[in-house]
Amino acid sequence: MTWWRDAVVYQIYPRSFRDSNGDGIGDLNGVREELAYVAWLGVDALWLSPIYPSPMRDFGYDVADYVGVDPVFGTLNDFDDLVREAHDLGLRVILDWVPNHTSSDHPWFVDSRASRVSAHRDWYVWRGAEPDGSPANNWVRAWSDQPVWTWDGDTEQYYLHCFLPSQPDLNWENVKVREAMHETLRFWLDRGVDGFRMDVVHLLGKDLAADDPEELRALSHVPLNDVPATHGYLREIRAVLDEYEGDRVAIGEVFLLDPRRVANYYGEGDELHLSFNFAPLYIAWRADAWFEVIETTYSSLEAKGAWPTWVLSNHDNARIATRLGGDPRRTRAALVLLLTLRGTPFLFAGEELGLEDAVIPPDRVVDPGGRDGCRAPLPWNTAGDHGWPAEPWLPFVERAGAVSVEAQRGDADSMLQFARRTLALRRSSATMRRGEMANVRCADDVLAFDRVLGDQRLRVLVNFADEERAVPLAQGELLLSNCVRRSHGVLQPGEAAVYDLTPRAGA
Repeated sequence: MTWWRDAVVYQIYPRSFRDSNGDGIGDLNGVREELAYVAWLGVDALWLSPIYPSPMRDFGYDVADYVGVDPVFGTLNDFDDLVREAHDLGLRVILDWVPNHTSSDHPWFVDSRASRVSAHRDWYVWRGAEPDGSPANNWVRAWSDQPVWTWDGDTEQYYLHCFLPSQPDLNWENVKVREAMHETLRFWLDRGVDGFRMDVVHLLGKDLAADDPEELRALSHVPLNDVPATHGYLREIRAVLDEYEGDRVAIGEVFLLDPRRVANYYGEGDELHLSFNFAPLYIAWRADAWFEVIETTYSSLEAKGAWPTWVLSNHDNARIATRLGGDPRRTRAALVLLLTLRGTPFLFAGEELGLEDAVIPPDRVVDPGGRDGCRAPLPWNTAGDHGWPAEPWLPFVERAGAVSVEAQRGDADSMLQFARRTLALRRSSATMRRGEMANVRCADDVLAFDRVLGDQRLRVLVNFADEERAVPLAQGELLLSNCVRRSHGVLQPGEAAVYDLTPRAGA
């Protein structure tokens, strides 16, 4: 069994995790200071959002140098120390890798833009204007209703950017681009990285001749791009990781909301090891909606022999607690669901605290995609600065002291302690980590499923209703519940519970 199948991955957005030097921005040494906390929590791996040198127009997802660390985060030595110390604590380290586009400040693009005959011209996607002056297709870029094409007056061609104009897309048809990007992977693999979360990796191949349907253009081109050429590029990327010992993992951000399409990016066991399943980020908190996503996910992946993933929050979407209206019982129920489904769960730093999105005043808005709220800094203690030695780059959530790590760590009934107990249950149970899914069903606002391994059978029950629900449960030992009051065979409003139904010898 490979490590990433058993693992819970903890996403750290470094700018917002912990500030070690008093500039108001979290950094690598801040992460190092809290590695013991991450290990105490009970996760298995940490994923660092981009730390590369960048002008930060998209906060690191506009890379100016793939083989360095931005000074705001520290140095390569700091990174090496972090990897070593994490490994000493039994934590794997996954690095964000941004293969679709660079910053317009990257030396490759600076040279590409200099002349139509520059050495790096074909490293990016350039096209002349159509006879009427329009660009090559009708695609729309993310976070905007504007085209993905920007006219360069000096060289009189358009260049492609599926995101900001300052994030030009690389031309993955060019073998030199692929070779150069493979070398960036090797640079970090040689430093001990255990794998990569690969940003919008489904965008690498593109069919520039195909217009997007008019009725879907408002989505932007990003979730519409699904081109066969990408799979060849992914097989080459996978081959690079396979050069290394230690089961290095490729985790794809394949932003296609249909799990059946996402399944193709696992290839025949020769492309991605894991691919994010984003559907839970957008569905209503209803038993039938979750049932449909679970059934579709597993049926789509089974034919591929592929391993699923589950995620409730990340740096691009409103936090689950916000989406559930701040309801603490539902937030805990969602965590139980995340950690008991078959697959690899991803936990966004602060999710264990039940953090909601911060309210961002207009004069503090900095993100071009409107995602500042979910990226608010983590509150570490109850003091006025909440453990940040300077005013952080974004405001804290409301009641930051009350939901801080310090406050919750000392409260046995807190969300943090509940998250730790739920993580401990998963870690201690081979059935929960590796068992089959069985008997998935949905009735009367209750979602239920079993996890089965050998003779052991665990049952997970989630009541999505605001009223009690009776469930047929003749026997079983209660292992976990998000409610204090319990009645056997009755789920309280919003209750999530895990029972061990394994027959006992002599019973």
